[in-house]
Amino acid sequence: MNKISVIYPSIPEEIIVHLGAPNEAARAISIPFIDYIKNVASSEIYPTWPDAAIEANILAQISFALNRIYNEWYPSRGFTFDITSLPQYDQTFIEDREIFDNISKKVDEIFNNYIYREGQIQPLFALYCDGRITQCNGLSQWGSVELARQGKTPLEILKYYYGDDVRIFENAPTGDLIGVYPGFPIESGEAGDKVRIIQRELNRIADNYPAIPKIPRENEVYGFYTEAAVRKFQEVFNLNPTGIVDQPTWYKIKYIYNAVKKLNDIYSEGITEDEALIKYGDRLKYSDTGAYVRVLHYYLGVISYFDPDLPLLHINGVFDENTREMVINFQNKYGLPGTGEVDSVTWEKMKEVYDKTIDSLPNEYIRFEDEFFGGRVLALGMTGEDVKRLQRFLLRICKRFGNIPGVRVNGVFDEIMEKSILKLQNDFGLPLSGVVNPVTWYEIVNYSKQETL
Repeated sequence: MNKISVIYPSIPEEIIVHLGAPNEAARAISIPFIDYIKNVASSEIYPTWPDAAIEANILAQISFALNRIYNEWYPSRGFTFDITSLPQYDQTFIEDREIFDNISKKVDEIFNNYIYREGQIQPLFALYCDGRITQCNGLSQWGSVELARQGKTPLEILKYYYGDDVRIFENAPTGDLIGVYPGFPIESGEAGDKVRIIQRELNRIADNYPAIPKIPRENEVYGFYTEAAVRKFQEVFNLNPTGIVDQPTWYKIKYIYNAVKKLNDIYSEGITEDEALIKYGDRLKYSDTGAYVRVLHYYLGVISYFDPDLPLLHINGVFDENTREMVINFQNKYGLPGTGEVDSVTWEKMKEVYDKTIDSLPNEYIRFEDEFFGGRVLALGMTGEDVKRLQRFLLRICKRFGNIPGVRVNGVFDEIMEKSILKLQNDFGLPLSGVVNPVTWYEIVNYSKQETL
């Protein structure tokens, strides 16, 4: 089964702090997130305050910073940092300042907790002010002291200022965020969680900008409709209309999405759990199963078959010890960390090596080259020679067995072809996606060569 889960915010290992105003030519430093929060808390509040007030303020500070990171507030505006050091824009951070002992201990206890609104998942944009010199719609720091002295708990203090629907998310994991730019362009034929994020965000943006066409299926495949929506988005927002999501396009989508959803506002439309569902996570590892493990096995199987340096081990659709050994061998050969896990870097390198492998097949295998997956996932609306090659295999199945709705060999992935793909996926026991990844391609090719059912 696929790993259906939700992109809950994680706690970053480090945060990049710009030591000045956003447009100021100032240094940026990368420090552990926990040390950043200790610095902010020691700069913003007093160690003599009641414990409940200290905890409430630290939770607000954590949530504020995570909101900036989770929504890529500054990268979406063209900056290369996560947050500034100034309270006019973000929170007070003073490089190399003294850290108060009791504040340090409290941060150690709760640095991976944050506040959010019930029914949403993003960290709350926990606006706050001192409550004496400045006033705001969020938490009053000195007001929190008075509430703590009245016996209020940290959560009660936070609810007083942010509303009764505020909750504390405890023990968030530490690690990389799935929803951030992957480091390489995303284009036609790509598939996975990053594509679904693009589809989800573009469809929401289209509610406010109807010139952008809706993507009818948020199916994690970068096909015809996704490319058309991206191209129109680029035209509307004065980007080069390539139809490819490069870094500027990714961050412009994020910027506009944040704006229409008001994600950087104390009263945000928010992101629900249903909106943040993912299927595959940020990496494949030991004991995983599902569609992407089978795709991994296809790539590894083809690569190792033609590469004597990589042992061809038994693979069975489960990320077992054999798979892990194959991954480590591959990583070692191509100068990647030998983790035995498939992150985005290993995945991209594997696809690159696969493409080179099928582009340089030995002469004795040239006559079989049409049987190899062409390198891009195919879906409704897509066109090309790889679509036509697959249609020829479908036509053989249709003529030989007559058990699929039909196919036109025209290089266009139309609705008839999609129905045939769905029928075959059902027969093969594959996920009913209607899209053709390496596993579906492999099964169709093998089936087309059978003489009888």
